[in-house]
Amino acid sequence: MSRPASSSAALPIARVVLHIIIVLNWLGGAAILALLVLSPNARWIMTAFKLSPSPDTDRLIMGMRVIAALGLAAVPLHYIALKRLLAIVETVRAGDPFVAENADRLQAIAWALVALNVLSVVIGIIAKIVSTPAHPLRLDAGFSTNGWLAVLLTFLLARVFAEGTHMRDDLEGTV
Repeated sequence: MSRPASSSAALPIARVVLHIIIVLNWLGGAAILALLVLSPNARWIMTAFKLSPSPDTDRLIMGMRVIAALGLAAVPLHYIALKRLLAIVETVRAGDPFVAENADRLQAIAWALVALNVLSVVIGIIAKIVSTPAHPLRLDAGFSTNGWLAVLLTFLLARVFAEGTHMRDDLEGTV
């Protein structure tokens, strides 16, 4: 029961933006990996971040390296969500978004969001642990009410899509 997609400009724009974000996600991951592999020495890091030597500097640098590694772990999670969102956009463009695959895609996106929110909390905790008054480490990480709300809404939307698909299949079976 496929209908042609509307002539809305939002779908082509969404496709292009999602493709760009996917590329930027991988480029960001490559940059993080390069920094971790090149493993700049403590002196380079202290100079780059304008840190003065102190007993806490080693702990701060180690914390920043762990945070970078966790940031690297976020790259494939973002990719999972973005690719599935792109696939959903394609089904909308085709005029048939209420398919079982989209319910599964939304479920996968929700689980990726759970993992990303957990990573954010862990990164926030690490930043708080290694931060000192002399060397504060301020990151936009930690618990996010909006992030967890997005998780709940995505799980709910996945269920709505599953039910909608089931109802449509039942309707087609009775016609």
